[in-house]
Amino acid sequence: MLVVAALLLALGGWWLAGRPGLPVGQSGPVADPGGQETPAQGASGRPSGEPSGQPGEPSEEPRDEALVWGPTEAELARARELAQDWSAEQLAGQVIVGRYHSTDPEEAAALVRDLHLAGVCVTSTNVVDAEQVLATTAAVSAAVAADGRDFPAVIGVDEEGGSVAHLRGVATTFPAFQVAGSAIDVDRAEGGRAGRQAVQGAARAAGLELRALGFTWVFAPVADVTIGAADPTIGSRSASEDPRTAATASAAAVRGYVEAGLVSTVKHFPGHGGATANSHVELPTLDASLEELRQRDLLPFKTSIRAGAPAVMVGHLAVSAIAPGVPATLAPDAYAYLREQMGFGGVTITDSLGMGAVVETPQLGVRALQAGADLLLMPADTARTHRTVTQAIESGELDRERVVDAAAQVVAVQLWQQRVAGQEPVPLDVTEQAQLAAAALEDAAY
Repeated sequence: MLVVAALLLALGGWWLAGRPGLPVGQSGPVADPGGQETPAQGASGRPSGEPSGQPGEPSEEPRDEALVWGPTEAELARARELAQDWSAEQLAGQVIVGRYHSTDPEEAAALVRDLHLAGVCVTSTNVVDAEQVLATTAAVSAAVAADGRDFPAVIGVDEEGGSVAHLRGVATTFPAFQVAGSAIDVDRAEGGRAGRQAVQGAARAAGLELRALGFTWVFAPVADVTIGAADPTIGSRSASEDPRTAATASAAAVRGYVEAGLVSTVKHFPGHGGATANSHVELPTLDASLEELRQRDLLPFKTSIRAGAPAVMVGHLAVSAIAPGVPATLAPDAYAYLREQMGFGGVTITDSLGMGAVVETPQLGVRALQAGADLLLMPADTARTHRTVTQAIESGELDRERVVDAAAQVVAVQLWQQRVAGQEPVPLDVTEQAQLAAAALEDAAY
């Protein structure tokens, strides 16, 4: 553990202890399992039940008070004003993160520009080297600006560490998230915080390195609680089979990404680790009772939300206790549970819409938005989905205000990302710091 301490000191104190103030987007100290807990907070960032003004006072204009999930009230109000004036085509684009099949930066940029997309997801098939990745992210950012939008594009990547690292050879490959769970377990055994600090420091370092490459989102951390060998999909991508360990690890990672000014995406709600089928191929079913879900699968999501998670990815899972027989991505009851029971106020994003569990569903994008999704990730055919959503808005099949609300959520979190990135410059030695953080995490786990 002395090596951990030395490496963490070398990284400049990227942990919560001793850090002045609070992470951006967090309105007060919150707990992960085993920590100190304050009263539960509502989605606005105030403790539940606390009024926004004094009794008898008129309602106030939106203020620069941070919501739990990052943006200020004023940023959310501005985002709504922008979205209200957009055409159906613009609205449809702003709720889609596109899929493209090329290593040509201009192909990605043209897709964003022509369809008014929120942005794109970069996968390993789109990557050649660091120079080409930088050219791609710059081209997509320029396409959004050319479309008259003065907030950043959603440029995301699945960069969890371990086996899921689409920038392998370009960015630092961090250990699988299971290693983060092991670091938390060492904390519990030794009664310290070095493991938690290493997890948070690793997420911060990874986030800054991704920002240096032009990314604004990362589709991590994984909050799923694995069931071990019977889990064919998540495995070492999960921090642990122990819900408390997984909850502590995912919350620490969220805080690290927040500090880095990168939009993180807690996934795969309500929890893919207990599924015995692979949603890339078929629709898994979770038959656990609601109480079992609360005690296991939902705990890391609850803790991550309290830590300031700006986005939650909804998985393609049929959860019998919430919406039997229906993928959570298409189930209004699943989104309602996330919003109303878990207090999440941020961006809800679907898992990839090109996955086998849902890809054959008619009107897939329209149904997901109707159910409560704010952002559609990687439709199998981006242009077709954009056209279908546009037509549904124009015909009234898809309520325009529902899409305005969804687009505003996305724009608000991008305004937050823009602001925080401006306050937290990327260090010149970001790669070296990321490598140190990865080593510190490994050391903390053993």
